[in-house]
Amino acid sequence: MTRLKGVRIAIVAGPEFEDLELLYPYYRFLEEGADVKVIGPEKRSYAGKHGLQISVDATFDEVRPQDFDALFIPGGWMPDRVRRDRKAVEWIREFFLSGRPVGAICHGPQLLISARVLSGYRLTAVSAIKDDLEYAGAIYVDEPVVRDRNLVTSRVPPDLPKMMPVMISLIEELVKVPRARTA
Repeated sequence: MTRLKGVRIAIVAGPEFEDLELLYPYYRFLEEGADVKVIGPEKRSYAGKHGLQISVDATFDEVRPQDFDALFIPGGWMPDRVRRDRKAVEWIREFFLSGRPVGAICHGPQLLISARVLSGYRLTAVSAIKDDLEYAGAIYVDEPVVRDRNLVTSRVPPDLPKMMPVMISLIEELVKVPRARTA
Protein backbone atom coordinates (compact mmCIF):
# COMPACT_ATOMS: atom_id res chain seq x y z
CA MET A 1 0.00 0.00 0.00
CA THR A 2 1.12 3.52 -0.67
CA ARG A 3 -1.73 5.70 0.53
CA LEU A 4 0.75 8.12 2.14
CA LYS A 5 3.51 8.11 -0.47
CA GLY A 6 5.39 11.40 -0.28
CA VAL A 7 3.93 12.36 3.13
CA ARG A 8 6.51 13.37 5.77
CA ILE A 9 5.62 12.26 9.29
CA ALA A 10 7.46 13.04 12.54
CA ILE A 11 7.16 10.72 15.53
CA VAL A 12 8.33 12.00 18.91
CA ALA A 13 10.72 9.83 20.95
CA GLY A 14 12.36 10.22 24.33
CA PRO A 15 13.18 8.23 27.45
CA GLU A 16 10.78 5.42 28.33
CA PHE A 17 8.35 5.79 25.43
CA GLU A 18 5.60 3.16 25.31
CA ASP A 19 7.11 0.64 22.88
CA LEU A 20 3.93 -0.35 20.99
CA GLU A 21 2.62 3.21 20.84
CA LEU A 22 5.73 4.34 18.95
CA LEU A 23 6.59 1.28 16.87
CA TYR A 24 3.09 0.27 15.73
CA PRO A 25 2.38 3.71 14.14
CA TYR A 26 5.97 3.92 12.85
CA TYR A 27 5.59 0.73 10.84
CA ARG A 28 1.99 1.41 9.77
CA PHE A 29 3.05 4.76 8.33
CA LEU A 30 5.99 3.10 6.54
CA GLU A 31 3.63 0.44 5.14
CA GLU A 32 1.53 3.25 3.68
CA GLY A 33 4.58 4.74 1.94
CA ALA A 34 5.20 7.70 4.26
CA ASP A 35 8.64 9.15 4.93
CA VAL A 36 8.85 8.73 8.72
CA LYS A 37 11.42 10.47 10.92
CA VAL A 38 11.88 10.01 14.65
CA ILE A 39 12.52 13.32 16.40
CA GLY A 40 13.55 13.97 19.97
CA PRO A 41 15.40 16.29 22.33
CA GLU A 42 18.76 14.57 21.68
CA LYS A 43 20.15 12.68 18.70
CA ARG A 44 20.64 9.32 20.36
CA SER A 45 18.99 5.98 20.93
CA TYR A 46 16.18 5.79 23.50
CA ALA A 47 14.87 2.72 25.29
CA GLY A 48 11.16 2.12 25.56
CA LYS A 49 9.47 1.09 28.80
CA HIS A 50 9.70 -2.54 27.70
CA GLY A 51 13.28 -2.38 26.43
CA LEU A 52 12.90 -1.82 22.68
CA GLN A 53 15.25 0.80 21.23
CA ILE A 54 14.64 3.59 18.73
CA SER A 55 17.21 5.99 17.29
CA VAL A 56 16.37 9.65 16.80
CA ASP A 57 16.85 10.82 13.22
CA ALA A 58 16.83 14.52 14.13
CA THR A 59 16.45 16.80 17.14
CA PHE A 60 13.88 19.54 17.55
CA ASP A 61 16.75 21.98 16.87
CA GLU A 62 17.66 20.28 13.58
CA VAL A 63 14.25 20.26 11.90
CA ARG A 64 11.39 22.71 11.58
CA PRO A 65 7.69 21.98 12.02
CA GLN A 66 7.25 23.02 8.36
CA ASP A 67 9.43 20.05 7.34
CA PHE A 68 6.59 17.63 8.17
CA ASP A 69 3.02 16.98 7.08
CA ALA A 70 1.87 15.10 10.21
CA LEU A 71 2.98 14.50 13.79
CA PHE A 72 2.50 11.50 16.09
CA ILE A 73 3.07 11.57 19.86
CA PRO A 74 3.31 8.20 21.63
CA GLY A 75 2.80 7.76 25.35
CA GLY A 76 4.66 6.05 28.14
CA TRP A 77 6.73 8.19 30.47
CA MET A 78 8.29 9.94 27.46
CA PRO A 79 5.81 12.84 27.16
CA ASP A 80 6.38 13.86 30.78
CA ARG A 81 10.15 13.83 30.18
CA VAL A 82 10.07 15.64 26.82
CA ARG A 83 7.62 18.33 28.01
CA ARG A 84 10.43 19.68 30.22
CA ASP A 85 12.31 20.68 27.05
CA ARG A 86 10.97 24.13 26.09
CA LYS A 87 12.26 23.82 22.52
CA ALA A 88 10.28 20.59 22.05
CA VAL A 89 7.12 22.11 23.50
CA GLU A 90 7.38 25.22 21.30
CA TRP A 91 8.07 23.03 18.24
CA ILE A 92 4.96 20.93 18.96
CA ARG A 93 2.87 24.04 19.63
CA GLU A 94 3.87 25.58 16.30
CA PHE A 95 3.12 22.34 14.47
CA PHE A 96 -0.27 21.88 16.13
CA LEU A 97 -1.38 25.47 15.48
CA SER A 98 -0.61 25.03 11.76
CA GLY A 99 -3.69 22.79 11.53
CA ARG A 100 -1.80 19.80 10.16
CA PRO A 101 -2.69 16.29 11.45
CA VAL A 102 -1.57 15.32 14.96
CA GLY A 103 -2.02 11.96 16.64
CA ALA A 104 -1.48 11.35 20.36
CA ILE A 105 -2.06 8.28 22.48
CA CYS A 106 -1.98 7.42 26.19
CA HIS A 107 0.16 10.07 27.96
CA GLY A 108 1.02 11.72 24.59
CA PRO A 109 -1.45 14.58 25.13
CA GLN A 110 0.71 15.77 28.06
CA LEU A 111 2.93 17.42 25.45
CA LEU A 112 -0.14 19.14 24.01
CA ILE A 113 -1.16 20.30 27.51
CA SER A 114 2.26 21.91 27.93
CA ALA A 115 1.95 23.44 24.45
CA ARG A 116 -1.35 25.02 25.59
CA VAL A 117 -3.31 24.02 22.51
CA LEU A 118 -6.11 21.78 23.84
CA SER A 119 -8.72 24.28 25.00
CA GLY A 120 -12.07 23.28 23.51
CA TYR A 121 -10.81 20.05 21.92
CA ARG A 122 -12.72 16.80 22.51
CA LEU A 123 -10.26 13.97 23.03
CA THR A 124 -9.31 10.80 24.85
CA ALA A 125 -6.17 9.55 26.57
CA VAL A 126 -5.16 7.24 29.37
CA SER A 127 -7.53 7.96 32.27
CA ALA A 128 -4.62 8.91 34.55
CA ILE A 129 -4.36 12.32 32.82
CA LYS A 130 -8.12 13.01 32.56
CA ASP A 131 -8.00 15.77 35.21
CA ASP A 132 -4.96 17.40 33.59
CA LEU A 133 -6.73 17.47 30.23
CA GLU A 134 -9.86 19.00 31.73
CA TYR A 135 -7.80 21.64 33.60
CA ALA A 136 -6.22 22.47 30.22
CA GLY A 137 -9.71 23.14 28.81
CA ALA A 138 -10.13 19.89 26.87
CA ILE A 139 -13.30 17.78 26.86
CA TYR A 140 -12.28 14.28 27.96
CA VAL A 141 -14.21 11.22 26.77
CA ASP A 142 -13.46 7.55 27.43
CA GLU A 143 -13.55 6.10 23.91
CA PRO A 144 -11.04 4.04 21.89
CA VAL A 145 -10.45 6.77 19.31
CA VAL A 146 -11.57 10.39 19.03
CA ARG A 147 -11.08 12.79 16.14
CA ASP A 148 -11.60 16.52 16.62
CA ARG A 149 -10.47 18.79 13.80
CA ASN A 150 -6.74 18.08 13.20
CA LEU A 151 -6.32 15.85 16.27
CA VAL A 152 -6.75 12.07 16.63
CA THR A 153 -6.36 10.56 20.11
CA SER A 154 -6.55 7.12 21.73
CA ARG A 155 -6.17 5.70 25.22
CA VAL A 156 -3.90 2.65 25.29
CA PRO A 157 -2.05 0.18 22.98
CA PRO A 158 -5.11 -2.08 22.35
CA ASP A 159 -6.81 0.98 20.76
CA LEU A 160 -4.13 1.27 18.05
CA PRO A 161 -5.95 -0.90 15.45
CA LYS A 162 -8.90 1.51 15.70
CA MET A 163 -6.76 4.64 15.89
CA MET A 164 -4.46 4.15 12.91
CA PRO A 165 -7.15 3.97 10.18
CA VAL A 166 -8.63 7.23 11.51
CA MET A 167 -5.17 8.85 11.64
CA ILE A 168 -4.30 7.72 8.11
CA SER A 169 -7.65 8.99 6.78
CA LEU A 170 -7.09 12.35 8.50
CA ILE A 171 -3.67 12.65 6.87
CA GLU A 172 -5.18 11.83 3.47
CA GLU A 173 -7.86 14.46 4.05
CA LEU A 174 -5.65 17.31 5.29
CA VAL A 175 -2.41 16.68 3.37
CA LYS A 176 -2.09 16.93 -0.38
CA VAL A 177 -1.17 13.29 -1.10
CA PRO A 178 -0.01 12.81 -4.69
CA ARG A 179 -2.25 10.27 -6.43
CA ALA A 180 -1.12 7.92 -9.18
CA ARG A 181 -3.04 8.29 -12.40
CA THR A 182 -5.30 5.44 -13.39
CA ALA A 183 -5.87 4.45 -16.99
